[in-house]
Amino acid sequence: MTQAQAAALALNVAAEAAPAPPETLHLMVENVHCAGCIKRIEGTLAETPGVVASRVNLSTKRLRVDWLPGATTPDAITEAVANLGFPARPFDPARLEDGGEAEDKRLLKAMAVAGFAAANVMLLSVSVWSGHVSGMGGATRDLFHWVSALIALPAVVYAGMPFFKSAASALASRALNMDVPISLAVILAAGMSLQQTMKGAEHAYFDASVTLLFFLLIGRYLDRRARTKARSAATRLLGLRAATAMVVDAGGRHRAVATADLAPGMVLAVAAGERLAADGEIVSGRTDLDSSLVTGESLPRAAGTGDAVYAGTLNLTGPVEVRITAAGEETLLAEIVRLMEAAEQGRARYVRLADRAARIYAPAVHILSAGTFIGWFVALGQWEPALMTAVAVLIITCPCALGLAVPAVQVVASGRLLQRGVLVKAADGLERVAQCDTVVFDKTGTLTLGEPALVNGGDIPADTLRLAAALAARSRHPLARALVKAASDSATHAVDLREVEEIPGQGLSAVADGRPVRLGSRSWCRAEGTAAASGGPAGPEFWLAAGGDAPVRFAFADTLRDDARDAIDRIKAMGLAVELLSGDRENVVRGVADELGIPEWRAQRPPDAKVRRLKDLAARGRKVLMVGDGLNDAPALAAGHASLSPSSAADISQTAADMVFQGRSLAAVAEAVAVARAATRHVKQNFALALLYNVIAVPIAVAGLATPLVAAVAMSSSSILVTLNALRLKLVR
Repeated sequence: MTQAQAAALALNVAAEAAPAPPETLHLMVENVHCAGCIKRIEGTLAETPGVVASRVNLSTKRLRVDWLPGATTPDAITEAVANLGFPARPFDPARLEDGGEAEDKRLLKAMAVAGFAAANVMLLSVSVWSGHVSGMGGATRDLFHWVSALIALPAVVYAGMPFFKSAASALASRALNMDVPISLAVILAAGMSLQQTMKGAEHAYFDASVTLLFFLLIGRYLDRRARTKARSAATRLLGLRAATAMVVDAGGRHRAVATADLAPGMVLAVAAGERLAADGEIVSGRTDLDSSLVTGESLPRAAGTGDAVYAGTLNLTGPVEVRITAAGEETLLAEIVRLMEAAEQGRARYVRLADRAARIYAPAVHILSAGTFIGWFVALGQWEPALMTAVAVLIITCPCALGLAVPAVQVVASGRLLQRGVLVKAADGLERVAQCDTVVFDKTGTLTLGEPALVNGGDIPADTLRLAAALAARSRHPLARALVKAASDSATHAVDLREVEEIPGQGLSAVADGRPVRLGSRSWCRAEGTAAASGGPAGPEFWLAAGGDAPVRFAFADTLRDDARDAIDRIKAMGLAVELLSGDRENVVRGVADELGIPEWRAQRPPDAKVRRLKDLAARGRKVLMVGDGLNDAPALAAGHASLSPSSAADISQTAADMVFQGRSLAAVAEAVAVARAATRHVKQNFALALLYNVIAVPIAVAGLATPLVAAVAMSSSSILVTLNALRLKLVR
């Protein structure tokens, strides 16, 4: 064997011995409710042979698993997750939306059934109690009990199904959750009542079962509605990817190609109004691009041959051809999606106050109830009264008040904020906003309105302004619209223009009164050498060149929100640090920061740099409230401890944000923080009330002094008390 043959053989052996690269599996997992669920799934998969890494996204219930072919299989991974009580199937965002709506409807129906049954059984129980006082006969009492059973038992089976399924899944995976004691209390109360009715006993407690379910379903529905308002921004961001693209082959022919089949070196034909399907470089044509995905700036960017462009960018004015430099998962858009998912994953690990309480509550209730049963059975030697007392303990300690503690406050706080133009989307958004100690603002569309305005109109002759506005009226460019807005409508119609033409990336040309007229960029109007070119405020500009006259400059600036300075001062007065983080130019960002009194600012920051800054602040122990607008702010909004967006924000940014505020006022930011802090205080008060109730009620139940009916009434009273305390939030200044 020659040396060359030996080397080739060695290479082949090494190639055969080299492990196959990991593959990625995307699953949608059910029953994921909190950080504890995420920890169980990821912890189990970390110990599964062949699994390299796993990550669960709480808002989308999406599980991403990197696995090694040959060491494991997708079926084995799916089975391992299902064995934990989390059924899994291939990820499909559309099914997530459909499944959420279907679950909401099921909860509403269950609540209606439980409410109807509770009202009717309670009436029958009152009749039995009244008859007991007035001497009702045993036959009549037994009849009322059987009627109660016919109403209550089907209602318990139907309305209790959400709790029964969850409890069964937890027990199957050898774990406990809040639904296990709930299910035990409901089933035992209903079963014991049926047994008592069959014996013709004096008391039955069907009303306790259905009333318990009714109050618990109210809390479950309110909590779910709050959670389902939050949707993954990363999922919607993927909607910016074009499904197909037009590729130019070597012969100049155009053919449609799926985005997944694009590769570097191909040439794309991108018409006006289309989004780019890949990153690349323009090889022919000129246009204006909406590059807010990268910079966050609302003004279009002129682009021509040699300029870099990115997937997801919108081509506004002219057709161009783009040579692909990166496609698929290598594009800037894909990187932003990865930033989003990583940020959402970090937020999903946040453990709410209610979840932390639930970890302790469930096992404590089981131990207490079991101890009560054993103690009474040993004392009396009879299982029926011992079990009845244990059921009373389960009912009286049922986490109904605990279940209502958070959603009741959320509903009241969300309603108060909605009256002030703030929509709360995230289930735990209020709690996280209340914890924030730093507010980081984006500039364009957040501190400003994102609408350019003419700033030197008073220095321009009326005839010149009228001519420029008449020509600008023929364009959809944002600066052109601002120029038309600065002039009167009648002025734009008073000028006779002919041969009007718009050149993508340059400007407009026309003939007015026999003279050639141009409106657009500095180079288009040949204004580089004029004295006026070096004067005036820095920022976006248009130039007007009419005949042989000297070019005239039209300077524009983004308009600050009317109350921006007052809002910043109020936020500082609340003890919050303020910072400005923008993708705009340094001189513009500095000017806004100085005007608003923001000492800490950073300019020219792309999406990944914004995320890095927020991570740096988090590493220092700061909890950041990110307030931003625009596609490029979506990763930063998800990376913050909490987030807000104005209603004018791109849809993806509103989706990433925990709250959305309406109108032109920035005061909503301070209002959101104030209400969130008050809401957190009321949640803690509710937990204190629930604890106080248990301290008083539990010894009474353990001592056998409370029947299941009395326990149900006490439990309902605690729920009403918690709800009334939540309503006090409306009165807090």
